[in-house]
Amino acid sequence: MSALIGEDEIVHEIDLVWLEDISRLDYVRQSLDRLPTRRGKPAYHRDGRMVGYAQLGPGAKPSRSSGTFRRRVFWLLPHDRDSEPDGLYASGAPAEAVDARTLAPGSKGRKTERSEGGPMSSAVGELLP
Repeated sequence: MSALIGEDEIVHEIDLVWLEDISRLDYVRQSLDRLPTRRGKPAYHRDGRMVGYAQLGPGAKPSRSSGTFRRRVFWLLPHDRDSEPDGLYASGAPAEAVDARTLAPGSKGRKTERSEGGPMSSAVGELLP
């Protein structure tokens, strides 16, 4: 879904909260979820586990029809590479996956060589703190 997330949909993000050490993860899945609040840890209703989420600033407006806010949630499934290194995603990554090191508030992130199953590229190394 990362290709479907537009910068205009995440413009009101003020922080990304990580629940795990993302330096150990080759990729995370991201989605835009409808949530009842701008901030705080959202409920998680998928298989697998939530590894992070976005928090929105006061400029974010709720949907007129549902009263919910669109916020990014970052997650992994039980068959993802961190749990099954030789499994389905030993190389390649799911469509909605991005390298967590390329994410920032208001920035949708991107796939990298590392997220696709290769070594970390020098270009990503230059982006990392």
